[in-house]
Amino acid sequence: MHHSRLCAVLIDCRTSDVDAAARFWGEALGRPVDLKHPGSRGNYRMLATPPDEPIVQIQRVSHESRVHIDIETDDIAAEVARLEKLGAQVVDRLERWVVMQAPTGQRFCIVGLQRPGFPKNANRWD
Repeated sequence: MHHSRLCAVLIDCRTSDVDAAARFWGEALGRPVDLKHPGSRGNYRMLATPPDEPIVQIQRVSHESRVHIDIETDDIAAEVARLEKLGAQVVDRLERWVVMQAPTGQRFCIVGLQRPGFPKNANRWD
């Protein structure tokens, strides 16, 4: 048995100025940029979100700009296996997460626990 839930919306921006991108999305979404958050480093900027809302992270990327979601889980391997049974495919296995592609073409990531209160609002999978 494991649990999983929507964790984050990541806004991938092909840009040389991740701070400008974060300012834009912060203003657009009504959430200030949180430079003191541990996730705001290097190519990443976090927006301030309440603990019961998904994380919103701006990420500088070299591929096309897009939006993707992260699914957080207490068992990455079990969640990947569950999603493979639904037709998703593993694209890349990284140190702390797995990139997958849905049968409909969208890419998304499976990550370990990121937000407090887990497993609140999480699905239980047997």
